[in-house]
Amino acid sequence: MSTAISPLAPKKYPKMPAIEGVRIATAEAGIKYKGRTDLLAMVFDAGTAVAGVFTRSKCPSAPVDFCRDNLAGGKARILVVNSGNANAFTGKKGRESTTLTGKAAATAAGCTPGEVFQASTGVIGEPLDSGRFSHLLAGLVKDGKPDLWTEAAKAIMTTDTYPKVATATVKLGDTDVTINGIAKGAGMIAPDMATMLSFVATDAPIAAPVLQALLSKGVAPTFNAVTVDSDTSTSDTLLLFATGAAAKRGAPAITDIRDARLGQFKRALNKILKNLALQVVRDGEGARKQVEVTVTGAKSARSAKRIALSIANSPLVKTAVAGEDANWGRVVMAVGKAGEPADRDLLSIWFGDNRLAHNGERDPDYSEEATSAYMKRDEVRIRADIGIGRGKATVWTCDLTKEYVAINGDYRS
Repeated sequence: MSTAISPLAPKKYPKMPAIEGVRIATAEAGIKYKGRTDLLAMVFDAGTAVAGVFTRSKCPSAPVDFCRDNLAGGKARILVVNSGNANAFTGKKGRESTTLTGKAAATAAGCTPGEVFQASTGVIGEPLDSGRFSHLLAGLVKDGKPDLWTEAAKAIMTTDTYPKVATATVKLGDTDVTINGIAKGAGMIAPDMATMLSFVATDAPIAAPVLQALLSKGVAPTFNAVTVDSDTSTSDTLLLFATGAAAKRGAPAITDIRDARLGQFKRALNKILKNLALQVVRDGEGARKQVEVTVTGAKSARSAKRIALSIANSPLVKTAVAGEDANWGRVVMAVGKAGEPADRDLLSIWFGDNRLAHNGERDPDYSEEATSAYMKRDEVRIRADIGIGRGKATVWTCDLTKEYVAINGDYRS
């Protein structure tokens, strides 16, 4: 399997600041990978609020069930994440594993199992022996340091080629608050939360119901608008933690989603979610190009998104992009099969600023030369105007290369 870093990896990483009330530790538990960290513990001060969004898969992993149960309490003291094993489709053993991990983590952090959150990523169907790592948790809690965000991002990687981090500092009232986020995910990525894990933390004093409202709204145009291969994972988990530590420095407590003081925070949070989501796409397994698909002129925004996903998920569109072939006929196909209202004779298609098709046929001014040159870029924009309404949507994907097949053909071996 290739270990080369994706050509779309960031040229430089932001320096991740500490967030007051959060301590981080990682370890090598040897769950699947040798010689690299695969266990993460994030410890939160008492009073930390939590919100979460999870996979809509009907075969969710045991940790997803565990988190959903605990989310109602709205409080978090520790997050435990392992990579190399998804603890999904593991039946009674899976539940026993999350229960044991929950107890060990609660003991280590001095809290109740209801304040523990867990996530697992990796192979589906293999029982996860929590005994491989539960004994390490007490040491991780003791050794936790506030400035290990990039190390945390490395510990949750599976087929990712680089760690994914993002940060922002904004004003809440007159006080600076910080938001940090990490994510992982390279394959089995599709909207409705993808083998996508993401953890975001802030020192802002925001109540759990407000956090939940911000997060639920924030995922629609970000994490739920990316697709690597149309496969929705069993394990998708996005958690947002607010320690409230900035209250000591004068940050106002926010208990109402309509609070006008939330404006800057909300924009910064959404920017971080989009940044992380795009980093996931840019590290799609075997990816060489980022593809932005915009649909305009659809009957509704929902219809536009469905058509956009039909284009973005089409193996034929994605392989054309990989081969730098301006094969717009495949976009016509993907619009037609989406099952949404469309009119062949009103359809227009662009690759970048090059209009290839208009009013149901090839554009008379189409230049194969100019479009072929455009397809050599590492960021490609495809737009389809349906011509029947005002609905629009944008989604992001990557190309489909031989490397994707190679990575997934020998994933378990």
